[in-house]
Amino acid sequence: MLFLVGALLVLGVILGAVAHVPVPVSVAVGLAIALWLALFAARERLSGRRGGRPDHHQGGLR
Repeated sequence: MLFLVGALLVLGVILGAVAHVPVPVSVAVGLAIALWLALFAARERLSGRRGGRPDHHQGGLR
């Protein structure tokens, strides 16, 4: 519950800051965050194929 309150507080601060920034800057930062998330997701997907994580169906932790 405290995590949720903290997350909402941070979200409010970020949205308050975005309200005072010009629209092109907000769009550029949003695109940078989206690119970072896409790269992170692709890296996580590729690391799963190489066997970087234990497979729970084949003798993983029980």
